Amino acid sequence: MVNVYYTGLGPKTSTKKIQAITHRLLHKIVSEEKIKLNKKVPLKVHFGEKGNVTFIKPENYAGIINYLKEHDVKSCFMETSVMYGGQRARKETHIKLAKEHGFTQLPIIIADGDQGENYAEVEINKKHFKSCKIGKDFLDYDQIFVIAHFKGHMFAGFGGAIKQLSMGCAAKGGKLAMHMDVKPHIKDRKCKRCHLCEPACNEDAITIGEKSFIDQDKCVGCGACVAVCPHKAITVFSFKSILRMIGIGNPFKEKLVEYAYAAQKGKKNIYINFAMDITKGCDCMGKVMTPIMEDIGIFISTDPVAIDKACHDLAKKNGKKFRGFETFKYAESIGLGSADYDLIEVD
Repeated sequence: MVNVYYTGLGPKTSTKKIQAITHRLLHKIVSEEKIKLNKKVPLKVHFGEKGNVTFIKPENYAGIINYLKEHDVKSCFMETSVMYGGQRARKETHIKLAKEHGFTQLPIIIADGDQGENYAEVEINKKHFKSCKIGKDFLDYDQIFVIAHFKGHMFAGFGGAIKQLSMGCAAKGGKLAMHMDVKPHIKDRKCKRCHLCEPACNEDAITIGEKSFIDQDKCVGCGACVAVCPHKAITVFSFKSILRMIGIGNPFKEKLVEYAYAAQKGKKNIYINFAMDITKGCDCMGKVMTPIMEDIGIFISTDPVAIDKACHDLAKKNGKKFRGFETFKYAESIGLGSADYDLIEVD
């Protein structure tokens, strides 16, 4: 049985109290589980999409950052590019948005490069993937604080530590593989022959000329060309891909779990879930959303499955049943973690 430590939140818990809670929870798990902290431990976070207001605000990380400083641990914020457009699709604009949202306490690393092209293949040999494309810079660390916002999600049912590991640590090509399992193609009538996409492709798969196209045999689906094209001539969308994106003919939840397994493989992570400002949709949605239930609490564990299951169970106990329960069964079956947990309240 895995320990999950948590402290409940009231309806109007102050930021200062949240900072104290996270500091106390970290002290508790490190001392009780006899965890040795590395000299460098990045914080895997989500900076929030432009227009979103319910992502976990940077001031709520102060207790975690101060704890690391007290133990002479260097840190940074880490994220990856998204596969769709907008400011979070490219490193430069992603960092700019993060700073606009107040993430200035630590250096920022976009782990999969300028356009999502910088990845490493992590071998897992599971049902859907033999290997997974993980943001390359994550492989520089064998310990990460994976900090997630527990809330709803249109396709996964819920978002927490598992999704933060999988979709959050995957390079752009990994996100494509989970959502659609397709490769980009060029809409020739839209192509302006500007050639910007060619140097973005590490596989020499793009031909720009009288007829512009992507060699599907050479393409690895990293998505860098999609991000760099200024004319939106390169796309992954088709009728088939849209069906797969919404889960028709695509075992999306199982793919999420396998990517989570790859992202944590060989690491001694600590997982922190903020179950507050709980919305129906995820923080990637660039719009104002209203919380659908009262805040539950802040959770910490060494097991991504246990911490998500604890949040899922307490949400149900508090009147909100999220979808995605089958995620836990598959996660246990491939060895990602345990859904059997002991919930320990920390005052």
